[in-house]
Amino acid sequence: MRDMECEEEAMLETTPASGVDARTRAQREPKYWGLKRHLLDLLRALPPGSPIPTERSLAAEFDVSRTTVRQALAELTVEGRLLRVQGKGTFAAEPKVAQRLQLSSYTEDMRAQGRVPSSKLIEASEMPAEAELARYLGVRPGAKVLRLHRLRLADNEPMAIETTHLALGRFRGLRRYLAPGASLYQVLSERFGVEMGHAEETIETALASPEEAELLGADIGLPMLLLSRHSFDTEGNPIEWVRSVYRGDRYKFVATLNRPS
Repeated sequence: MRDMECEEEAMLETTPASGVDARTRAQREPKYWGLKRHLLDLLRALPPGSPIPTERSLAAEFDVSRTTVRQALAELTVEGRLLRVQGKGTFAAEPKVAQRLQLSSYTEDMRAQGRVPSSKLIEASEMPAEAELARYLGVRPGAKVLRLHRLRLADNEPMAIETTHLALGRFRGLRRYLAPGASLYQVLSERFGVEMGHAEETIETALASPEEAELLGADIGLPMLLLSRHSFDTEGNPIEWVRSVYRGDRYKFVATLNRPS
């Protein structure tokens, strides 16, 4: 009997209590993570545009360094939960634009979400097609290509930088139809009789270059979504080669997946 009592006492001494486990986990948890979880709870209750406490007040409230506060704020900014405005403070961000992956134009996508799309033409130029671009557009190397470099906005807020290449011989005079709010696909349909049939699109991640950051009003090095689209008309002829850079903190893509039959 005494042996059983000793065994029970030993088990009590060596088996950690659940409270101890919780405390141990809390001690191992990076300090910024607890602050980040608190801010996420706060953001769920705040409407977009609401200011959040300053770095100084957060550091004092959670007894952490301002470096720790900055780390938590930086992660939430990259994730699109916070919007940091130089000289003004940090605010609850608008929800990300959720875009379904389908063959539609940026203008059509924004209008479908109740936003007002617009574009700023950064540059429109003619250039000879190098070998790879010529292959994408179905022209011979050296053939003239129209390059449209545009800033895409929604409700006057920069969302993406889009660079479109089209065969000049097929779309002469296209530039004069591209008003600030015009849809390229609509212009191609109404003015050139071209209907989009299908496209191949890839999505990658990249970091904002200094030029991209300036145009999009973002920090250099902010994660971006890089889209490359190769579009064809209903007869299978290549139409465009597009490279688009979207702000990763304001945009996300949604797809419906079906199992192959």
